[in-house]
Amino acid sequence: MGVITRALLSVYNKEGLVAFARGLSEMGVELISTGGTFKTLKEEGLPVKEVSELTGVAEMLDGRVKTLHPKIHGGILARRSLPKHQEEMSRNRILPIDMVVVNLYPFEATVSRPGVTFEEAIENIDIGGPAMLRSAAKNHPDVTVLVDPEDYLPTLAQMRENQGSVSAKTRLALARKVFLLTSKYDAAIFDYLQKISQEKPSRFPEILRLEFRKAQTLRYGENPHQEGAFYVESNPPGGSVASARQLGGKELSFNNLLDANSALELVQEFDQNAVVIVKHNNPCGVGCAPVMVEAYRRARETDPVSAFGGVVAFNRALTAETAAEITTTFMEVVIAPRFEPAALDVLRRKKDLRLLETGASSVSGSTGLDFKRVTGGLLVQDRDRGSLERIKDLKVVTRRAPLETEYAALEFAWKVAKHVRSNAIVFARADGTIRQTVGIGAGQMSRVDSVKLAALKARVSLNDAVMASDAFFPFRDGIDEAASVGIRAVIQPGGSIRDAEVIAAADEHGMSMILSGMRHFRH
Repeated sequence: MGVITRALLSVYNKEGLVAFARGLSEMGVELISTGGTFKTLKEEGLPVKEVSELTGVAEMLDGRVKTLHPKIHGGILARRSLPKHQEEMSRNRILPIDMVVVNLYPFEATVSRPGVTFEEAIENIDIGGPAMLRSAAKNHPDVTVLVDPEDYLPTLAQMRENQGSVSAKTRLALARKVFLLTSKYDAAIFDYLQKISQEKPSRFPEILRLEFRKAQTLRYGENPHQEGAFYVESNPPGGSVASARQLGGKELSFNNLLDANSALELVQEFDQNAVVIVKHNNPCGVGCAPVMVEAYRRARETDPVSAFGGVVAFNRALTAETAAEITTTFMEVVIAPRFEPAALDVLRRKKDLRLLETGASSVSGSTGLDFKRVTGGLLVQDRDRGSLERIKDLKVVTRRAPLETEYAALEFAWKVAKHVRSNAIVFARADGTIRQTVGIGAGQMSRVDSVKLAALKARVSLNDAVMASDAFFPFRDGIDEAASVGIRAVIQPGGSIRDAEVIAAADEHGMSMILSGMRHFRH
């Protein structure tokens, strides 16, 4: 391990700079610097040389050229173990630079400012900084390179322990950070130039760049013979699985995370107290009520068999009363914006029960993209944020209009159907301020089979219940089947070539029907 004798410091973000530079100086390291960094260190009374003393050339072109010089890059890139490099350094009077401390102009922050001009953006493209970083990272066997102020103190501590040296393992880890930073930096510039080059604004760029960091290595994927990991965005939205804190229970599995996300997406559709139970990525029960424990009971009542071993999500803080009710049924995961301390005490008695606290949601207004992987490619679309402003403003196409209770149940069922795998059928009812699913048919190849499945899954009477369908009925058979089990009102998008036949069937059965004009396929 070589002793660090000379360090070049040139940073935009000066957090921790002075203390770090003072620590280096106290160990006898010669400090070299540029522009504002030089001024800061000089004002603090630290012995520091300006880069121009080393190169013999002053900064020029409004600071665009400072460090782009053989005496800088030669000092960084020279391999200490090669005699030829040492001879060339000596002949050209190049001094070795053993440490480079650089961070970059804030390009992303600049272009995200409202009203930023193209000229401002261009001037915030750092040239010398990335060049020095890449040089130092390439030559990391001989040079220590730092881009993150969080690394200053650990590096100083290691130097003190090793008589001024940094281990090869640390130098490699620091170099890896450099290439992550410079790749992100260049990609951000590309994204900006791509965006402003578009003749027409588009949600979908020609080159799509995605970046996620690994948050967790999972025990396995969907099945034990598959490996798995969980990656998250750099700044995941609040109220999401990616930003949630686990407060108890076993490690989350691949399938837990999928089901937790599905449960959260649905429960966040509702303004009133709501509870969603998900099993195998489909809701198996949804309830709304003024008291959360009652909403939970209503959700569980839809399909108590499927609820066993499910994932349950709440859109309000979880109370001890509701927690006690949850423990009467085996659940894999409980998700809530907040857990009251007494509720945590109750739930933590179930040692394996996974508890996720999401905090306040910022997801509902998100306009992000939705991705679905196919072999060799990626399907990209806007997230399905489609909603109905006021269900009573929609078109009633049957002779009978819905009753007030039916309108309430139809609106509730429609929100649920949006989150059920297609073909999706949801039976629901409303009673005052209480809303409840009473049967859910998901993932069938024909719509009439989804209707039959929803009826088969129902554990309570379907008389006077309503039905929501995520897409149109291609034939009247779905309506006939629903009428036979007591369904009295239907909401569906419409748009079939047999709409007239389907509407006539509803009239024959004395049902009311609303056309939403909006489809919610979910594959």
